[in-house]
Amino acid sequence: MNNPLVLDGKTLAKQIEADLKTRVEKIKAAAQVTPILATILVGDDPASVTYVKMKGNACQRVGIDSLKIELPGNATTEAVIAKITELNRNERVHGILLQHPVPGHIDEQSCFNTIAIDKDVDGVNTHSFGNMAMKLESFKSATPLAILTVLKHYRIEIEGKEVVVVGRSPILGKPAAMMLLNENATVTICHSKTRNLAAIIQRADILIGAVGKPRFIQGDWLREGVVLVDAGYNPGNVGDIDLENSVPKCSAYTPVPGGIGPMTISSLIRQTVEAAERKYRLN
Repeated sequence: MNNPLVLDGKTLAKQIEADLKTRVEKIKAAAQVTPILATILVGDDPASVTYVKMKGNACQRVGIDSLKIELPGNATTEAVIAKITELNRNERVHGILLQHPVPGHIDEQSCFNTIAIDKDVDGVNTHSFGNMAMKLESFKSATPLAILTVLKHYRIEIEGKEVVVVGRSPILGKPAAMMLLNENATVTICHSKTRNLAAIIQRADILIGAVGKPRFIQGDWLREGVVLVDAGYNPGNVGDIDLENSVPKCSAYTPVPGGIGPMTISSLIRQTVEAAERKYRLN
């Protein structure tokens, strides 16, 4: 197809940040406080260090404070949980983010489940997931929220469409599938054990790449006119979809970089602002 629509997350994120800046100013005026997002980084993984820095920069742009907590790579699960518990009790902190992934010896889900749901602005607590799946009030996983925000902003029809999600991680594939199901899509989740993957992908009206493998999804697997949402980011600035050979077949796509990545950070900051608004009953 000619001239597919570019689902520009970078520009949309800037628009959202401008709105958030105004909302933060209202919080400061009404409650005499500055919202705080606390980020916990365990170890010194270079990609994680970069992501935490980017999130801190986004906080600065909208006028909220970033509290950065760094724990050594050999920190125990108990030590991480103790730090999260301390932040839960801190009235000045409105959002808590445990940077993913943590070192392998740490029980990541136990740490996620320690985060108070009213501060779980990354939507990683299983209670947050359950509330989201049941369409109850909850903070949502940041990247799936980014995906849905982009699709809605660009008026991509979701209801009744066949959506294929490639990837089943608890903070991306699974919540993305549930959120799209709640929008009345027909959703198929594919993973490493899926048989005839290419044939299933070829059915998709909307394809979500969330598998964490560079250029894994091939152009010749796609149907004409598919909407491509690439939620992957791999070394070399490439996503999970071979966009070079896929874009000619699609009707719309998210670029990598500049698509879902900036919107994920925007979603995290947006939910931190919402947490502060709820706390001070400003929404």
